[in-house]
Amino acid sequence: MIVEAIEASKALVKAVPLLGGSTSATDYKNALELVDYLLEHDEENPLIDFLSTKIADYENRHSSFSQFNEQLDSLPRGVEALRQLMKDYQLKQTDLQAEIGGKSLVSQILNHKRSLTVDHIRALAKRFNVPTSLFID
Repeated sequence: MIVEAIEASKALVKAVPLLGGSTSATDYKNALELVDYLLEHDEENPLIDFLSTKIADYENRHSSFSQFNEQLDSLPRGVEALRQLMKDYQLKQTDLQAEIGGKSLVSQILNHKRSLTVDHIRALAKRFNVPTSLFID
């Protein structure tokens, strides 16, 4: 079994060089195409997880993504993200009653006197169709 696993991993890295740590833009693009294909045709394939990790590593380290990553890091998080979403959607504090509660509680959260709970974060992420991580500082 060990020898077979080693040989299989060598063959896999040969077929998908990004898995072996390649820094080639072509290998990166090919890996993206493979993930897209797998998501369309074989969404349970474990290769998706392996590739996703390697793709994320590539995007975090490669210089062509540095400006994008800097812009992403500068986006507001937590309560500031909520404040921006409220502005973007022209919402008042009372509009968040289903996700957070009454106007008073929303006000306390916006003024950093109380924190968003896990339930608040989940409800807000669902409402705005954004990742829950957006609301975590």
